[in-house]
Amino acid sequence: MKIPKQAKKVFTGVLFDVYQWSQKLFDGRTATFEMLKRKHSIQALAVTKDKKIIVLKEQHPHIKKPFYGVIGGGQENKETPLQTAKRELKEETGYTSKNWELVYIETPSSKIDWPLYTYVAKEAEKTHEPKLDSGEKVEVMKVSFTEFMKYATSKEFMSTGITFYLLKLNYQKKLGEFKKKILK
Repeated sequence: MKIPKQAKKVFTGVLFDVYQWSQKLFDGRTATFEMLKRKHSIQALAVTKDKKIIVLKEQHPHIKKPFYGVIGGGQENKETPLQTAKRELKEETGYTSKNWELVYIETPSSKIDWPLYTYVAKEAEKTHEPKLDSGEKVEVMKVSFTEFMKYATSKEFMSTGITFYLLKLNYQKKLGEFKKKILK
């Protein structure tokens, strides 16, 4: 969902900007509507040359317990989503890939203008040391597809867009196709 052109920015934050506008309701009355805007983000499912999936075990200062997820981050300056994905993979893991595929684009909420691009990076290999932000600790784990599914469906897994995507594929009986495609 996009923020209407008539909306006014009422707050500028570090991660989110807040927009408000007057909206006519179905009964003819008018109300103030509000949405957040966040820079475009990516998440990447990286598969190594030895057919392992990279899962990150992360810690952040404001979250008490470690959590799991995939590579992710926000666009900087004039990056394309793919450039963001490549940078985040290299920064968070030290891995790079020449084989990228956009899997889907979602907007996680109808109240936030926030496109989230999901990529698969195949044949990823370690080429650098990670360059982490001072506010994150990341352990790179290489796991099988079965182990990945256990992480992706656990309550400690924070890359929930990937989880919902995998569960939809499973429900549609297409998870096996996806597994073959990414491990090919």
